[in-house]
Amino acid sequence: MKLISTVVAVTAFTSTAVAHWNYDRLIHNGAIVGDYYTYIRRTTNSNSPITDLSSTDFRCNAGGASGSATQTYTVKAGDSVGFMVNTEFGHPGPQQVYLSKAPALAKDYDGSGAWAKIYSATTSSATTDGLQWATNGIKSFVFNIPSSTPAGEYLVRAEGLALHGAGTTGGAQWYIGCAQIKVTGSGTGKLSPTVSFPGAYKADAPGILINIYYPTPTNYTVPGPAIWGGASEVHAVKQL
Repeated sequence: MKLISTVVAVTAFTSTAVAHWNYDRLIHNGAIVGDYYTYIRRTTNSNSPITDLSSTDFRCNAGGASGSATQTYTVKAGDSVGFMVNTEFGHPGPQQVYLSKAPALAKDYDGSGAWAKIYSATTSSATTDGLQWATNGIKSFVFNIPSSTPAGEYLVRAEGLALHGAGTTGGAQWYIGCAQIKVTGSGTGKLSPTVSFPGAYKADAPGILINIYYPTPTNYTVPGPAIWGGASEVHAVKQL
């Protein structure tokens, strides 16, 4: 079994480059809106992951602190939105989404405020072969902006956590993208519970430091706070 787990780990390592991804297009009510990166902040690290939990790049990826070159898209509270992925989810792990209200304009916001989780896609099942992931091979995913979201401009942060190397501390990889949206409507909710990035995650948290190959895990604890509004984890991803 040790030999098998070593082979799996080596295979995962050698396929890393082709398995990376970016979030490059926004989805609204069942349609792709804009061209590449019209409403999503461009990164400066190609499709490389973020691994430093203490870095401000953990907010909106490397190069994502400013949105001055990015347009802001208008949606209504309760609308369906989502992200297209430039390739596909090439590594096992969960997909989560966080929302943070800008003090004024989203394009001027660096993401240093409070973030609430609004979506979490985790495992689809657990078998004798290990955890099976709802995100496996997907090229898009959609979710809803909570209907109680107050009007204003926001960053929507997509976060894919790759766990193929997470058996050692520092081996987890995050693929991150931030879209800029303006929410309209009469929502009066308060984003809660909230966290800050960096600071929300610990390197030794159960869902971050985990060997997904051996010994074979039978359950998974997703990192981060509860989903705002009490929504449950998603175990079957809805795509475009």
